[in-house]
Amino acid sequence: MPLPLFALLVCVFGVGTAEYVIAGLLPNVASDVAVSVPSAGLLVTAYAVGVVVGGPLITALTTRVERKTLMLTLMTVFTLGNVLAAVAPGYGVLMVARVISSLAHATLFAVALVVAVQSVPAEKQGRAVAQVAAGLNLATVLGVPLGTLLGEEFGWRSTFWAVAAVALVGTLLIVAFIPSARAGADAVAPDTTTLRAEVSVFARPQVLLAIAITVLGQTGAFTAFTYLATMLTDTTGFSGTAVTVLLLVYGIGSLAGNLIGGRLADRSLMKSLCGMLVALPLALVVLGLTLHNKAAVSVAVFVFGAAAFAITPALQARLLGAAAGAPTLAVSANISAFQLANAFGAWIGGLVIGSSLGATGVNWVAAVISLLALPLAVHALRSDRRAAGAGTGPAPAQSPAPAEA
Repeated sequence: MPLPLFALLVCVFGVGTAEYVIAGLLPNVASDVAVSVPSAGLLVTAYAVGVVVGGPLITALTTRVERKTLMLTLMTVFTLGNVLAAVAPGYGVLMVARVISSLAHATLFAVALVVAVQSVPAEKQGRAVAQVAAGLNLATVLGVPLGTLLGEEFGWRSTFWAVAAVALVGTLLIVAFIPSARAGADAVAPDTTTLRAEVSVFARPQVLLAIAITVLGQTGAFTAFTYLATMLTDTTGFSGTAVTVLLLVYGIGSLAGNLIGGRLADRSLMKSLCGMLVALPLALVVLGLTLHNKAAVSVAVFVFGAAAFAITPALQARLLGAAAGAPTLAVSANISAFQLANAFGAWIGGLVIGSSLGATGVNWVAAVISLLALPLAVHALRSDRRAAGAGTGPAPAQSPAPAEA
């Protein structure tokens, strides 16, 4: 892997770990800062809301900032946010720290993808996107289980210190290996799109439809994932160490699902997306049915991870095709859409756990929510066919973006 892409991958890995690892730490965080588990779950919501609001806004306001400078600034903010979380004296400061960290998320990922594709020849751009975006998968496979294990052994604050250390390494790698736009002929080419062009893509119905599918489909996944550790400990009876192993199982499933989903999307983008929007609710139902059986639920966790991440390549490809010509702000907005789903999922899951349904009801509610995205995907598929039949334009192009935004 070229060193510039490795630098970007490390940064994305750090950001992804900070986002997801809190799910494995919720019971410990809740106990330490003296709040309920649903209240601790709002730390997930706060991070997501910060990305939803701050991502597109910061992306729009920083279109004229040189990309290396922008990435260094964002990584500095992200690092400081995690340091603040590690030393937070209570719930309120911890909440503020999560919001600060979240402000770097969407813009950093969007700019990283742009820098990645401009750092390699045209015939290798798809591979570059895949290598950088793999940081999110590695965050799920390695960052979350290791961060959870670290939190179990040394306290949840040690996990935030570790994330801050990874972020610092990523920042130093950017300094060393990402060229400045003013460095000369070999520098990364400047973006030729304008803010007006970036904003104008949101007038395209298919762009808005793709974002809506993202929100609904992923809300179901996050409703269950946010409280997965809680369900496995309180309902199934696993120990904290066993939950760490199961989160690794989930991460391996997510990586497998991501690869499978990418292959399916290359064959038939919208058909595969519709199929995967059926598979995810089914996986959530299976997870709910197996919660009282340790062996069966271990398999169900893998299947859930695969189904949740198999959708991502098709969603990303759909959006990039629909926003062709000026995709940067659309990518940032789609990242915000994922975080909006994260926020809704954490909130809804907390409400369900606090109700008479309890932890066992989370998966049933999650399945219903994710299924709501299917009619939108079917509508998009039919719209493509009508447009192709009428000769009004080509179907949206596919794009090799095999990991979550």
